[in-house]
Amino acid sequence: MKPIRVLLADDHALVRAGIRALLQKIDGVQVVGEAENGREALELIEKLKPDLALLDIAMPELDVLTVAARVAQEFPEVRIIMLSMHSDQEYVIRALRAGAKGYLLKGARSSELELAVTAVARGETYLSPAAVIHVVDDVVRRAKGEPAPLDRLTSRQRQVLQLIAEGNTRKEIAQKLKVSSKTVDTYRAQLMNHLNIHDTAGLVRFAISVGLISAHDSDPSSDN
Repeated sequence: MKPIRVLLADDHALVRAGIRALLQKIDGVQVVGEAENGREALELIEKLKPDLALLDIAMPELDVLTVAARVAQEFPEVRIIMLSMHSDQEYVIRALRAGAKGYLLKGARSSELELAVTAVARGETYLSPAAVIHVVDDVVRRAKGEPAPLDRLTSRQRQVLQLIAEGNTRKEIAQKLKVSSKTVDTYRAQLMNHLNIHDTAGLVRFAISVGLISAHDSDPSSDN
């Protein structure tokens, strides 16, 4: 039987080691690569063409939801499972909308990892049981015409928001995005207007609340 080739991405080396050890115990699964940030994950997916990618939903460098959306468009044969500590509706729904085929909580039992990997590899969708209820809630909310807060932002605005929340200065953001500092200021103003948030600390709290970054990656004291 052809092995299921898996790419693992998490910005914590110890977490990656633990998940890799569990994956290696699953018959027919081969870990072909590891990444520590979103940008590296996208590069390795393009290079290695794994069958499946396990991506931590909150990683630095590049918004993982952007990674998932690009993979779904450019490499549709690569299936994605999001790894997350959160079962909240916002996290789950955004992952699925971005193109993820699975959503697995980091607190799940090791046996659930095997269920998720094998199900998604077969072309099915897998959600941790604790996350399923939130999918139903979202259906109800969408039926009422209530948009999710992050849906009001463009992909570039989300990218700028993540970089701000990670503590990058306006100059650093401009260099990473290859735009002018004035353009960064424009994006920042757009973010505050769309989200009705008026300071950097508020942007950081919002980014954490919707899972764009994790709390340990933030630097609310940074002046952008």
